[in-house]
Order: sequence, then C-alpha cells, then structure tokens
Amino acid sequence: MTRLRPDLQIIADNIAPGSRVLDIGCGDGALMAALRDNKGCDARGLEIDPANVASAVAKGLSVVQGDADTDLAAYPDGSFDYAVLSQTLQTTRRPDIMLDQLLRIGRQAFVSFPNFAHWRIRMSLLLRGRMPVTRLIPQSWYDTPNIHHVTIEDFRALVEAGRYAQEGQWFLSGDKQTSKAAANLLAEHAVFLLRG
Repeated sequence: MTRLRPDLQIIADNIAPGSRVLDIGCGDGALMAALRDNKGCDARGLEIDPANVASAVAKGLSVVQGDADTDLAAYPDGSFDYAVLSQTLQTTRRPDIMLDQLLRIGRQAFVSFPNFAHWRIRMSLLLRGRMPVTRLIPQSWYDTPNIHHVTIEDFRALVEAGRYAQEGQWFLSGDKQTSKAAANLLAEHAVFLLRG
C-alpha cells in the first residue's frame, strides 16, 4: 500500500465510503487509488500532465487529460459528492472562480495549498530578500507553477467573500498536524473542507 502525502491522507480520512469524487489536478492518482481501494469510492480525475495521466490510467484509474482553468465547465452541476483540489489552487488563473466551480460540481470541496505566510518564508524574505525554496515550494520563483502566493488568512477571506461554509480545516507543519492557533504563521500547509 502506497503511503499518501499528509494532506492527501487527511482528505482520504474524511471522505465518506462509497462517495463519488472528482480529483482535480490528481497527479499520478495516488489519492484516487486509495479512495477506490480502501473506501469503495467512484473516483475520477482531471490532470494536465500527460505523464501523470498515463501513470494513473496504468493503475486502472479513470483520469482524463485537461486543464482545470478551462475544462471544469463541462462537468454537470452536483455530479460529485466531493471535488478535490490539492496543491493546485495557487497554480490556477482565478482561484475565486475555481472555488465556484468546485462547489458547483461537488456538494463539498477539499482544497489544500502551501501557506506562503509560514514563518520560514517570512524569514527568508526578511533576511535574504529573496523568494524561498522549501520542501513544499521546491522551485525557484522563475520556474514555479505557483502564480498566486496564497496564505491561510487570504484563503479564509476568499471563502468568506464567496459565502461558503467551512466544514473542516486542518494544518500541517512538516508532515504532522498542528494547532489552529497561529496557523497562518506556523503551518506550512492547509487543508479546508468547504460546502456551498
């Protein structure tokens, strides 16, 4: 059994057995395989990278190649119990529109992202004056797919402006869950469960 990334494990642990799930930006399909094998979910995926699509299909997963920024409009309203967007929000052109699409397609949506307000990132900017390269943000500023540098507080404000309900929130420091207290400063990664 493949061990899931910590944010994906949180998502897998909180999806009801037998659910219909759309994993947007599904990578090689690790979450989908875990949901299929451990929870009997009907998991589908959308992925932009052809090598990841091939890897997921080779695992017997239902994945199509596509771009989340343009292709989600083709999915019918309410066609999934959950829409999942893990470590992809910051790479989309319009995160606000992306949230609308997620909660149009799914009754609930999981969103996970790296927190650009983590203290190590702040210190790197303060002391070195340069965009940091970290375990969760491993590319240099000029080579990164991240086009929006979102913080936990930025995301909360976006959710509030969209009038979505926060059903759950989890924060990670390293690979371990951390407290909600001062999460914007202390958490490297966030996972939110939303309802429209």
